[in-house]
Amino acid sequence: MTGSATANAAVRTAGPTFQLPFPCGETWVGSSGSFAHTGNEIDFNGSANDGDRDRGRTVVAAAAGTVVISAYQTANGFGNLVKIRHSDGSATLYAHLSARTVSQGAKVAQGQKIGAVGNTSAKYKIVSHLHYEQRSAAGKIVRATFNGAAFRYPGQSVKSRNCGGGAAPRSAPSGSNPYTAAKVCGSGFKQVDVATLGSQGRVFLMYSSATGQNCVATVRSSGRGKVAASAYLEVKGKARQTDAGTFQYYAGPVRAKAARTCVKWGGSIGTAKYDSPFEHCG
Repeated sequence: MTGSATANAAVRTAGPTFQLPFPCGETWVGSSGSFAHTGNEIDFNGSANDGDRDRGRTVVAAAAGTVVISAYQTANGFGNLVKIRHSDGSATLYAHLSARTVSQGAKVAQGQKIGAVGNTSAKYKIVSHLHYEQRSAAGKIVRATFNGAAFRYPGQSVKSRNCGGGAAPRSAPSGSNPYTAAKVCGSGFKQVDVATLGSQGRVFLMYSSATGQNCVATVRSSGRGKVAASAYLEVKGKARQTDAGTFQYYAGPVRAKAARTCVKWGGSIGTAKYDSPFEHCG
């Protein structure tokens, strides 16, 4: 094999740079105590042994790939499981999810939401956490790496650098969207969750601690022309509120008080849409 051929082969087989399977900026601790493993698996919680407080929190893809399993599994005790195959044949597993938001065969981007933290299992009585594995192309569980650094097992706290998931370019091209979810929802609202709508844009769930309100806004990636779009918010036990129409920049804002109450949220741009389960109940 020539030098250039060797280099090309290396490019084809280069593995992804895995990021923490949680949204950008969040800090999680792995295998801190009661869920510690003896191998290379990691059980993640927001803080050491924090019971069920993490139930419903967002889980995202550690790297881009194809969903090869999205199912409830019983024999292995994984419960709701998502498995993603990556470009080099390696895989990541995300188990005990309270909800799965991707289907088998789906192509997912790094940082895209794939589910929510839970405690599902047909074999074990557990409190909410994310069971996470990185596996080689041969199926062996290997030591996890995040942002190029090996995980220090057990009990390391890691801050997520998983800041992809279809974010808008840093430099705005002509025709770009000048609006953000924070601008649409207004002062005091902070991002709780986000879901990508292909290349069309993203739908955001925001929250204001000052007012106890959630806000949903669907924001296009581009500002060229107008397109059918929608945003909705449903507080458990109440009627769904929806803003839908033909818009240039965004749909919404849709606001409702939802302190300590589960919500469904989502939206659409063209044919791309996202619908959440009831979640974010804290």
